Amino acid sequence: MRKTLTAIALTATIMANAENPFFAPFDTPNGTIPFSKITTADYEPAIDRGIELANKEIDAICNNPEAPTFENTIEALENVGEDLNRVLNVFYPLSSALCDDAMMQIMTNVTPKLSEYGTSIILNEKLWQRVKAVYENKDKLNLNPEQEMLLQNTYDSFALSGANLQGDDRETFRKLSSELSSLTNVFGQNALKELNTYKIWLKAEDLDGLPQSAIDAAALAAKEAGRDGEYLFTLDQPVYMQFMKFSSRQDLREKMYRLYSGRNMAGEFNNIPVLTRIVDARREMANLLGSDCYARHSLQRTMAQKPENVMNLLNQLCDAYMPAAKAELDELTAYASKLEGRDVTINGWDYSYYSNKLKNAKYAYDEEEMRPYFELNNVIDGVFGLATKLYGIKFTPNANYDVYHPDVKAFDVTDAEGNFVGVIYTDFYPRATKRAGAWMTEFQGQYEDKDGDHRPLITIVMNFTKPTGDKPALLTPYEVETFLHEFGHALHGLLSKCHYRSLAGTNVYRDFVELPSQFNENYLTEKEFLDGFARHYQTGEAIPQEMIDKLIASSRYGAAYSCVRQLMFGLTDMAYHTLTQPFTGNAEEFERNAYKRVAVFPPVQGTMFSTTFTHIFSGGYAAGYYSYKWAEVLDADAFSLFKQNGIFDHATAQSFLDNILRKGGTENPAVLYRRFRGQDPTIDALLIRDGIKK
Repeated sequence: MRKTLTAIALTATIMANAENPFFAPFDTPNGTIPFSKITTADYEPAIDRGIELANKEIDAICNNPEAPTFENTIEALENVGEDLNRVLNVFYPLSSALCDDAMMQIMTNVTPKLSEYGTSIILNEKLWQRVKAVYENKDKLNLNPEQEMLLQNTYDSFALSGANLQGDDRETFRKLSSELSSLTNVFGQNALKELNTYKIWLKAEDLDGLPQSAIDAAALAAKEAGRDGEYLFTLDQPVYMQFMKFSSRQDLREKMYRLYSGRNMAGEFNNIPVLTRIVDARREMANLLGSDCYARHSLQRTMAQKPENVMNLLNQLCDAYMPAAKAELDELTAYASKLEGRDVTINGWDYSYYSNKLKNAKYAYDEEEMRPYFELNNVIDGVFGLATKLYGIKFTPNANYDVYHPDVKAFDVTDAEGNFVGVIYTDFYPRATKRAGAWMTEFQGQYEDKDGDHRPLITIVMNFTKPTGDKPALLTPYEVETFLHEFGHALHGLLSKCHYRSLAGTNVYRDFVELPSQFNENYLTEKEFLDGFARHYQTGEAIPQEMIDKLIASSRYGAAYSCVRQLMFGLTDMAYHTLTQPFTGNAEEFERNAYKRVAVFPPVQGTMFSTTFTHIFSGGYAAGYYSYKWAEVLDADAFSLFKQNGIFDHATAQSFLDNILRKGGTENPAVLYRRFRGQDPTIDALLIRDGIKK
């Protein structure tokens, strides 16, 4: 009887393994993901199996009787974990774009395992000694620049992650690493879970000032929730931003602001104790590795290199922009006071409302009036067409590819000669299982091996206003800009032409990765670009020149405020991650003190943004939020060359393609940028673009 049961169990295991789509390479067109064959039950067994196989590959490297070489150690380590990568490259993107309770539970289950796996590699003494042996002989190896970068990155990944630790320090580091992985996962899940709890029910008399598109969307949401005749608003970013910009009800704006800005500060999803422990754990790890603070440790593999250089940039920008920001606020206060017939103090919940009105008064500009000219399908043609004009690549819808949600569309990407470049998936609309914001990621990165050039599978994910009834998705200029931004990241991944996957595409220094995305944003105010696709969705009329002129004229409006708002986030990030002692005191007060130099509104008790600051507490931007401004300096400087030579100039675009987009992280980004630009960047082009400097 026992043999029979064992045989049955073995048969069941074999069948389960055979049915798990992750247990073999995908037999699909262009290696695309067979989403419809994947169930949530497949992830954890596949991750467990992937870790087991990867550990065997690591053991093989460590026990190789031959002397360590670049090929049998560095390249071999680069190729470890193909089976694990296959599942994680699907699981991680969907854990942000299609994350239900089951996916969250799997994330909770596998995070400690993956952390332990990663730490076990770094703290593998035999492996480290082999890596170090190759590194110490690097001058004798005659490596090309990409091989040199792979060797340097591999060595640094060990040295900066505790490989030199001994005894108790090594075990402490292992525990901290595991704890930190769990904490960052909890932080992100808390933020999403609490966001989904907010439902603000309003009646018709509460809707003064709101555009019809917002009213229609709220009515539809209420109807779908079974309360026809009412209006349902959430704190999803596009809903919240539209409400704050247009609602004439100050009391409701304040209510929404306090709800939005007070999230995750108490209750079941309180992130304050989570974030403070994250900060302490990062500092403790940095101390073990010889740095006085996490930022000093983290910045070693960036263009900035150290906290002092980050603060130098932030202080330069603060000095340049704060006087202009104060002047903007004074003008806005005077305008609001005149409009209301009383003295007005601009609070956080007032800025978008009055700023939008003043912008309209100064430029007769209303971005809601521009929505009909930015129908999503036309915008897709325009944004994709930008890459066609600059780099010669084309995009063709392919309905034969499997997708993970009905809203998702897939496109083949080909070059000017018709060669396959990759696949891009687009996922534009909000849903309860998708986190807020916008991002690009990949289901497969580009790399080369004995089988040839493996082309990338890229996805861009956003939260645009959904179609309502017979009205299609109509975007604001801000949403078009967001599309351009994420598409820039996508191009960085799609056009990669590297050998090693860890150096390909967007695998670059963190303060360089935003250059291609922010570069793309420059085209939003270029008439020559807009003329190609911005047409009224009903009449087909091209966007009027007057409207383009207003968009261009108004593009600098509020530029100083926008900059100091980014500085607020960057300074707060650096304040947390330059701590050299345990975090103590009140987190709300700490945050407020961190950005007080760039504060423009009166403080509001019971609000803070750190508790939902997923970029630094559950994403990859810890001690790195400054990189948005760092890259903005680069993108303005880069685009100034296009302005000089022509915004679609072939030679300039080819140089950007060859030296930036194709190169990934194969060389130091400062070298790549100088090769493209012919000089180091300065902040001058940014100041001129923003109207701060003539």
